[in-house]
Amino acid sequence: MTIVPLTKSVFLPALAAALLLTVTVTSCPVRAQSAADEGQKLALDRSKGNCLTCHEFKGGNLAGNVGPALTDIKKKYPNRADLVAIVTDQTKRNPLTVMPPFGRNHILTDKEIDAVVDFLQTL
Repeated sequence: MTIVPLTKSVFLPALAAALLLTVTVTSCPVRAQSAADEGQKLALDRSKGNCLTCHEFKGGNLAGNVGPALTDIKKKYPNRADLVAIVTDQTKRNPLTVMPPFGRNHILTDKEIDAVVDFLQTL
């Protein structure tokens, strides 16, 4: 058996690839968590999402009861696109809804809607 010495030309690219993989794998959950945290802030913000006006959910105080309680959201809406559609413009699904069309009325940006949906999926 021949032992080949590890040279810089072999070692450095392998090390760079390993570091990149480590950073990518470890940063994904953090990014998802920070998006959910941002979504929670938006949901609680009386000038943006204002979800507590109508919905009760974990982490909120003085909730309204016009809308359904926000629990088991990922189970109720396994297709993330359905939840995005509801937050963006529920009037397309239910013309008689009292839920504001957050996307259509530019109350929330697409990025903010994604963050709110990330948060809702944690409930």
